[in-house]
Amino acid sequence: MAYTRPQGAGRAGASSGRTRQRPRSRDDDAPIIPILARKVREVEAKAQSGTKLGPTNRTKYQVIALLMREERARVKADGELTDANRAELLKRLDGIAQILAKTAARDTSLITLLEPDAGVSTVAQRFRRDWLLESGAELSPDELIITREPEAKPEVPQNQVIPQSVRARQLANPFLAPDFSAVQAAPVSSARRLANWELLGPLFKAFEYGSGGQAASMDLPEAPNVDRFSPRGMELMRHQARFIESARLGHRSYLLADEPGLGKTAQSLLAASVAGAYPLLAIVPNVVKMNWVREVELWTPHRRATVIHGDGDTLDAFADVVVVNYDVLDRHLAWLGTLGFKGMVVDEAHFIKNLQSQRSKHVLSLAEQIRRRTPGNNPLLMALTGTPLINDVDDFRAIWQFLGWIDGDKPTAKLMQRLEETGLTPADAGFYTAARAAVIDMGIVRRRKVDVAADLPAKRIADLPVELDSELGRSIQKAERELGARLVKRFKALVAARHPGVKAPVLTEDERAAYIRAVAHADLEESKGTTTGENVFTMVRKIGQAKAGLAADYAAQLAHSVGKVVFFAKHIDVMDAAEEIFAKRGLRTVSLRGDQSALARQAAIDSFNTDPEVAVVVCSLTAAGVGVNLQAASNVVLAELSWTAAEQTQAIDRVHRIGQAEPVTAWRIIAAHTIDARIAELIGSKQGLAARALDGADEELSPEDSVQASALVYVLTQALDGEL
Repeated sequence: MAYTRPQGAGRAGASSGRTRQRPRSRDDDAPIIPILARKVREVEAKAQSGTKLGPTNRTKYQVIALLMREERARVKADGELTDANRAELLKRLDGIAQILAKTAARDTSLITLLEPDAGVSTVAQRFRRDWLLESGAELSPDELIITREPEAKPEVPQNQVIPQSVRARQLANPFLAPDFSAVQAAPVSSARRLANWELLGPLFKAFEYGSGGQAASMDLPEAPNVDRFSPRGMELMRHQARFIESARLGHRSYLLADEPGLGKTAQSLLAASVAGAYPLLAIVPNVVKMNWVREVELWTPHRRATVIHGDGDTLDAFADVVVVNYDVLDRHLAWLGTLGFKGMVVDEAHFIKNLQSQRSKHVLSLAEQIRRRTPGNNPLLMALTGTPLINDVDDFRAIWQFLGWIDGDKPTAKLMQRLEETGLTPADAGFYTAARAAVIDMGIVRRRKVDVAADLPAKRIADLPVELDSELGRSIQKAERELGARLVKRFKALVAARHPGVKAPVLTEDERAAYIRAVAHADLEESKGTTTGENVFTMVRKIGQAKAGLAADYAAQLAHSVGKVVFFAKHIDVMDAAEEIFAKRGLRTVSLRGDQSALARQAAIDSFNTDPEVAVVVCSLTAAGVGVNLQAASNVVLAELSWTAAEQTQAIDRVHRIGQAEPVTAWRIIAAHTIDARIAELIGSKQGLAARALDGADEELSPEDSVQASALVYVLTQALDGEL
């Protein structure tokens, strides 16, 4: 936005009867430029110190770029400037642009601040106003007033759908009993000490400055002596039980910011169970929606979960937990807010950090509808994210709004009451520490692996089922059916050869199993000598290609949450696809492949272990599974499954080895409803042999078939039973 040049600029001026003229300065034609030059040097100096820019300097960077664009447009359009003056001003602006570019090269995350949909916070608005006033610009009344973010009222898309099962539920329960608890008066502070203070800026600053190393985590009650929360056969860790106990005692809003691997999904489901927050709405990324269903089955087996796919044709509207991914949320807004949810979970809540995006507006609008319709206006609201802050402390804004802690630029009644109880104002020295504690007590829970290491096993494997709903995923399911049909044909031919003249021989269970295994082994031997047609090897490769994007996306989330990640894949094309996605996410990577020289290989290992800018190492499962030390990470993503338990163990042990200070989590990305899921089970069963033979464990022994043969046995059995 162009500003009005201050009066007297560019001409002689006189005051108090003096006749001496002020010498003309080159800044008279553009007084904002020296201010921007000074500010950009400050930001550059901070970036050169080797540390990531903090929230304040990130905001300064954004405002410098915005004002530079405005000034460039004004200079080009100013008809009073001579060509020489215009050329000089543009040259000076180019110098500022070069410094911005160099700074962004050191911290690539700054680029997101310049995107067209990047939100402009109230802090940024203040910087812009103050710098323009310092330059002598005459601002309009609208520019002098710092406006709050627009209210999150999403544009309801035209593609609204109402699934048939939703209509059935609405018809089954057309009337609801009135609930008069919703009109309870909000708590009002008698002191009103802070009524005229602007508080959101100081609250954000309290978190920006930190609190002497004190963790941002509320006090939680002690875990019960007896675990009454988890189902038979499952066991909660102490840190999980404490969170659930807090929900049981009545707390109703949480920013659960535990590091990945500490069981946030299980905690949120059991918290909903003890709080009676059903039906529960879970808004999640596409990559984890099947895992949510799996976790519901594990931790709350008496509850039913349903997933919204596409237009919701397969939705069970009578389920206890409704899972929807961000990508299809927009077409279901017409009914989601009216179904009577008493709880809402937003997984990977940093996805809604941009208040200007339609995604954020949809989520916040649904939360407000659920809040209004829940008895007492007090639903269970949980934001789950290991990275609540991505770029700026202002990223808290959307999450706090979702949880009902703030309303636009003001604290809501509950938070205001806590701030009033401190007895302090932003002018008092102790306000920031007390205000930070007040917000934390609203429901921030943050635990790291190292904080709860005693609860965790030294190494664990976590399966993450994903749904292949792309065209490639559908082709895989079709190919699996075709493979099953071919195996059935061979099975019938074998039975006919063994029982000549018998039209429909009756087989014993042992005979049937023997024939199935014979067909599987014969097909496997033929597959080893060919690279064409559908077989177990081509199937697994296609599944790996289909999973590549989902696996890389999850690894990128981990890298942003907890730092370095080791990414394993079996095929080169999967590794290539993953590296492209990491680059788009602004993550630096190194690669360990079979065609590298020894020097290049060691350089990549050293870079990953020592360079803080390298976030992910992309490894070949066969080439990097042995002889490599990658202890800088404690999280491993297995994008493709191995054929042997030993190969999988070797890969995980690149991280889980002497020198590792944290518990290690290996995330296996598994394609649900495909042969991939069966292979994962088979690999686990094969580990029983080593556990029994070497570790003295009382493990059941699996058949001696290879994983490939056992997978074919599974496909054939499913096809014969009519399940494929």
